Amino acid sequence: MTKRIPEIMIRSAITVVKELGGKALVVLEDVDPNTIPDIDVTVVILSSSFDVENDRIKRVSIPQNLDINNVLNLISAFLLEHDIVKEGDSFVYVTSELIGVKTVKKSLSAMRGFFAQNQNVLQRLLEIAIELSIEGREGTPVGTLFVIGDTRNVLKHSHQMIPNPFKGHKINVLDRDSKEIIKEFAQLDGAFVISNTGRIIAGGRYIEVDPKAIDLMLPPGLGSRHIAAAGITKLTKAVSISLSESGTIRIFKNGLMLLEYNPRIRY
Repeated sequence: MTKRIPEIMIRSAITVVKELGGKALVVLEDVDPNTIPDIDVTVVILSSSFDVENDRIKRVSIPQNLDINNVLNLISAFLLEHDIVKEGDSFVYVTSELIGVKTVKKSLSAMRGFFAQNQNVLQRLLEIAIELSIEGREGTPVGTLFVIGDTRNVLKHSHQMIPNPFKGHKINVLDRDSKEIIKEFAQLDGAFVISNTGRIIAGGRYIEVDPKAIDLMLPPGLGSRHIAAAGITKLTKAVSISLSESGTIRIFKNGLMLLEYNPRIRY
């Protein structure tokens, strides 16, 4: 069900876009596109579906329980990927309660390519990671790693720690019944390797990364799972989603961390 943002908020946000020369208007609630007046910039609506075919209004699906900074970073990635903004450009965002301005900084340019992956697959895996963060598995904290895309090269830079439980099976993360299977195998050591279409290629995979050889630049204190998560995305075109036993979820692309979020913490 779509929400209603007061018309004065939309009109005010459009004024800000025009006055500041913003490159896009981002509506952070799932509103009816017909309620958005015609303007000369791209409009992006945070939605439950993903639709980028319309030239004027695009709908992007991002889990709504992320904090606003992470949502804006992912929106920045989308705008970069679709050449709507470039480094140094700004866009205006609006909710029913606030209007803000976000400038795309140099560090965000590393996100280019993030939205080349199937967004339904990324959305699904992020939702599963959030559920595992909050619930664990049978009351026990779970840490795991999902590596999505460029599977041929990911397999070249990894090896099985255990017999592959998904070999010979056509299990897709988008299948309704796959969530419990994924949660069950998330308790095993090693990473999931998942294709862009969502098929689980392997589980229990050890990612072979030498952080010194590939010059990773990560915040201090991250463990081996996060080093593997970052490193495999620098060696390949994959995106990775890591979940620590503390409940923190991180997304990596091009060797850099794009998102850090702990659903157990109230922001």
